Amino acid sequence: MTTDITTLTPDVVIVGAGPSGLSAARALAPKLGGGVLVLDRESTAGGIPRHSDHPGYGIRDMRRFMSGPAYARRLVEQAEAAGATIRTNATVTGWAGDHAIEATTPEGRIRVEARAVVLATGARERPRPARLIPGDRARGVYTTGHLQNLVHLRHGKVGRRAVIVGAELVSWSAALTLREAGCRTVLMTTEYPRPDSYALFSVPGRILFRTRVATRTRVRRIIGRPELEAVEVENIDTGERRVVECDTLILTGDWIPDHELARAAGITLDPGTKGPLVDSALRTDRPGVFAVGNMLHPVDTADIAAIDGAHVARSVIAWLNGESVPAGQVRLVADAPFRWVSPEILRPGDPVPSRRRLLLWSDRYIPFPQVVLRQGGKVVARRRLWWPAAPGRVFRVPTGILSAVDPKGGTVHIGTR
Repeated sequence: MTTDITTLTPDVVIVGAGPSGLSAARALAPKLGGGVLVLDRESTAGGIPRHSDHPGYGIRDMRRFMSGPAYARRLVEQAEAAGATIRTNATVTGWAGDHAIEATTPEGRIRVEARAVVLATGARERPRPARLIPGDRARGVYTTGHLQNLVHLRHGKVGRRAVIVGAELVSWSAALTLREAGCRTVLMTTEYPRPDSYALFSVPGRILFRTRVATRTRVRRIIGRPELEAVEVENIDTGERRVVECDTLILTGDWIPDHELARAAGITLDPGTKGPLVDSALRTDRPGVFAVGNMLHPVDTADIAAIDGAHVARSVIAWLNGESVPAGQVRLVADAPFRWVSPEILRPGDPVPSRRRLLLWSDRYIPFPQVVLRQGGKVVARRRLWWPAAPGRVFRVPTGILSAVDPKGGTVHIGTR
């Protein structure tokens, strides 16, 4: 018995219809006569912003201050107006060649044989099993994405008292969603010595939501069956534990890229980001396959992911035109307190990284860090930056610091003094 498969042959197939994928489609389609196909497993394109119903989107890429759903709609409209084809409810199941993928849709299976592939599958928050939180298997435990999907798209209900694990930007987004659903956030926990988000958000947030932020604290046990009744929290420094009554628990942050398709292709992953290893042109080590957005830097804002999508268009067009990849490379490696750096590879003659910034993730709060580059055992550059490096948000370093790097000098380590 054989199953019919419909074959499609666009110039470029983009997997993921979030901000990075849609922006890549918008930039590529006019240059390729519309030969761009975007596949997304969700029923509606737009990615996470479509159910993040609060303002703050579109600032860097569209120079506007928009709600998440409005931003998502604008991205879809722009991609379609540019000539790209967007197919939703299309789940990519695997590879059928170097630049060929297979997907399932309500209409049947399809095989897409393209000249280039752009992976824009984004990132997700780790659920409870991945965080190894012991206790009862209670209803009422959500990630931020699950919560916002339930409240904003499905108009479902949650409880009345919530505890949020995490104190970063997305944590306050979850608190806002809970407030709109009639649920009060009674406690926000973070294992770090200070809240992860900017004071611009955390200070007003504590006042607006009447929420206490407990630093150096973690959830040790979930209590309640079948419904959530409480959580046990622990002070990491003293070991003191207490029980907080709640019927809703939101797990925020702790991001992991949706990298299954990259792994299936044998693409090299960066041990820090867990996403594909890329150069500043956003090439992976599989020729003709590119990666963009938050699967590379989990997790940055939606507009930065969108700018990645626009940035990759030049590299994809160069590949389609037969331009060769520049010879030689310099590997960038993040040293403590940094967990990762993106992009990880520099090549002579390549475009500078998107927005002329290196993106890093810090595991420690440093008010005004002095960033130090070491190559061949020697310090080749230092720069004091007048903004903090902090857990829970991306730290940006101007690429001008790379001017002293020797293209033939080997690996560059990025750390602090």
